[in-house]
Amino acid sequence: MPFGGDQKLTAEQLRERVKDAALEAAQNAPQRARELSDVAIEAAREAAQNAPERVRELRKAAAQLDLPWARSAPARWVRENFMRFVLNPVMDYYAARRSDGYEKIAALDEPVILVANHASHMDTPVILSALPRKLRKHTAVAAAADYFYKNKIIASIVSLIFNTVPLDRKGGGLTKGGSHLDKLLNDGWNLLLYPEGTRKHGDGVGRIRRGAAVLASEHNLPIVPIRVSGTAEAMPPGQAWPKRLRGRLFSRRHRIHVSFGEPIRPEADATAMIEAVQHFFESGEAGPSSRTPYVRRRSSGGGSDGARADGE
Repeated sequence: MPFGGDQKLTAEQLRERVKDAALEAAQNAPQRARELSDVAIEAAREAAQNAPERVRELRKAAAQLDLPWARSAPARWVRENFMRFVLNPVMDYYAARRSDGYEKIAALDEPVILVANHASHMDTPVILSALPRKLRKHTAVAAAADYFYKNKIIASIVSLIFNTVPLDRKGGGLTKGGSHLDKLLNDGWNLLLYPEGTRKHGDGVGRIRRGAAVLASEHNLPIVPIRVSGTAEAMPPGQAWPKRLRGRLFSRRHRIHVSFGEPIRPEADATAMIEAVQHFFESGEAGPSSRTPYVRRRSSGGGSDGARADGE
């Protein structure tokens, strides 16, 4: 019966129409659900088919941004001396740095995959300065391509000073098959990765991604977990330069602590490796406290001048 005009629906007729519409909807629901399910399955199948190609595109794009000259002998000499004469004195002014677990990495065969929690741009120089010189001179740092490689000048600076290599945070470079990271590992370079993918704001550890474990498993390399604390206070995310702590009369240095964990042997199960890394990040368990690796090496007859371990 049409609406409007001279005829009006009674309450009983309206109930009947609503009932009929509900019955029709219920009868058509299974068919509609099947149609939606088919659409979802087709979309998932298409995404799965395109995923390998998308990964190859990301990997190729990241590799094209890489600057191999940053790993040349002259660049390594500049980098080591910049660390010794510039970065270490600057960090000494803002932070009192200590490290432990050094004995766990001193005798490691290279290459290895280093993974660290990430809370500040200060993490990278702090970790590199704490590594044994032999390990540090052959360590490349994975850096976000979308952040550090958008500008050629900035890309050149970070590549020279920290030996960075571009990494697409959407997954480019973290699968085996000829990526620039695979080639670096095959050439004997150690790789420092931040498996959280970005700097963590606030307390706690972010979600750990599987990429480092996948690389370690496929290249049969150990993972060395590294836990850094204190850098977020010294140089919080969004800040371009570190700061000292304010005091009543004088400012004082932050305390930064680097802990090296027991190397995690490669396993076929990447999830188990990541769980071990997550546990170390959260617990911070490490060996007996020691002075900074620089001082320790110097006392044993090797190494170079470096950061002092005394605080204020």
